[in-house]
Amino acid sequence: MRTFYLTDVGKVRDHNEDSVIIVKNNEGNYLMAVADGMGGHSCGEVASSIVITYLAHRFQEDFYKMSKEDAITFVNDCIVEVNHKIFKYEESHPESKGMGTTLVMAIITNDYIIMSNIGDSSGFVLKKNKLHKITIDHTLVNYLVLAGELTEEEAKNHPRKNILMKALGANDPIEADIFDCDMDIDGIFLCSDGATNMLDVEQMEKVLYSELDIEDKIVKLIHKCNNRGGLDNISMAYLDFKEGDEK
Repeated sequence: MRTFYLTDVGKVRDHNEDSVIIVKNNEGNYLMAVADGMGGHSCGEVASSIVITYLAHRFQEDFYKMSKEDAITFVNDCIVEVNHKIFKYEESHPESKGMGTTLVMAIITNDYIIMSNIGDSSGFVLKKNKLHKITIDHTLVNYLVLAGELTEEEAKNHPRKNILMKALGANDPIEADIFDCDMDIDGIFLCSDGATNMLDVEQMEKVLYSELDIEDKIVKLIHKCNNRGGLDNISMAYLDFKEGDEK
């Protein structure tokens, strides 16, 4: 098993509001998470950092001997707590009002894998040479697609495609989607919409199933995003079950 994560400012934005992490606790369980901040004036960066820092600490301190049901409760509790932290930060920092962040995360144990998201950062699994999206985007346009009012092709270039219907720091109360993932997979790939807006599934799939080292795969994907315009910050986290032990 190998892991790697990376974030890049892209070609258009003047600073990076994304945060990303992969951590392993003493039980050998993994937490992967990508948060795409919003709010401007560096406030999005603060929101995403609050979320990622909190999740990493809670996971390493408290995530031990948990059943799948316990893990789902853990995720829900973390979402509630970190959402309150963002709102509390806003109260003491008026200049940050309106900040928020998306979140996609995965918890990997020997017995189960769960994935969770809020917003439009995406979670995928790799299986049998294909990349399968697990999460569902909480965007206005995606809701219209799900309701049958837009086709997926119409949604791709819709002028309101980035309007979020749900985000940490924007909704209270808030609830994440949680997905129970197949254990018979080749890997897990999480990314911000700075990646999915630049590359389609087939393009990402081709690189992730190439013969490159795990680090070179992620670097190549980020280069591809930037070569296509790099219109947003780009963040990726990748866990490959098929590669050898971590360096």
